[in-house]
Amino acid sequence: MREFTVAAGCFWCLDAVYQRTEGVLSSVAGYTGGHTEDPDYEQVCSGRTGHAEAIRVVFDDEQVPPEVIMDMFFTTHDPTSLNRQGYDIGTQYRSALFYRDEEEKEFFEREIARAQRLYERPIVTTLEPLGTFYRAEEVHQDFERTNPYNGYCQVIIDPKLRKAREHFSAWLSA
Repeated sequence: MREFTVAAGCFWCLDAVYQRTEGVLSSVAGYTGGHTEDPDYEQVCSGRTGHAEAIRVVFDDEQVPPEVIMDMFFTTHDPTSLNRQGYDIGTQYRSALFYRDEEEKEFFEREIARAQRLYERPIVTTLEPLGTFYRAEEVHQDFERTNPYNGYCQVIIDPKLRKAREHFSAWLSA
């Protein structure tokens, strides 16, 4: 059993991928990496709390390798874009990996180096110590499945799900 906390822009996108990944036991949207205690969505969106929209993904590493979880992370967002993913701009949308200990930090460093070969521009994903992870409001949990006709889901999330299916069909359920 492993747990990673990652940020890849809007948390709804990566959550939609991990929710469909075989071996993932839970995917929770939340906030971490900031200085405000127990922030809410509006505060985080303001960019003044220092938090990133993040996903805490718990998975069975005997069913899905940690490298696949990382490949999904690097494939479903642009890790070369600083503090921006598409129309979402600000540090709350940064690409970041939050490590629990030195071993996990070293693993993330290796994964960044491995992913770099896929990109011409440098990866700007930050490595940050994991502080408190605050679970996002319930409306943000499993957002895509509960709001499939939402415009953001159809225009932003659906193409990322298609891309994930192209690259990771062996690991994804319907």
